[in-house]
Amino acid sequence: MKPHRLLARTLIIIGLTMALMACAGPGPKPDSQLQSAQSAIQQAEAADARQFEPVLLNQAQNKLADARELIDREQYTEAQRLLEKAAVDAQLAAARSQTERATQAVAEINRSIENLQNRLEMDEQ
Repeated sequence: MKPHRLLARTLIIIGLTMALMACAGPGPKPDSQLQSAQSAIQQAEAADARQFEPVLLNQAQNKLADARELIDREQYTEAQRLLEKAAVDAQLAAARSQTERATQAVAEINRSIENLQNRLEMDEQ
């Protein structure tokens, strides 16, 4: 291969690489992930996660705040990852809270049944 052709090809490859790098931006702004994470946190709060899973809820809120800072700095890819983690944390906090509430309700029902059984036994005597 002639040296001037090799040089031309190398310059073309370098030029194309630089053009691709110039086109590559921070990516799309993660607006839908932001709304999803906010919604998941609101649902967790509505499920009393503040009472039953405060640590997990705080982690979700902190990740949301960190993601907002990344969005302000146009670091959308990392912001998107944090928002996804925040949504998962919030959903887990909500699920655990609902489980705890259900467990407490079952325990209350069992206590009521036991009280009724005790009364029935006392009435029979």
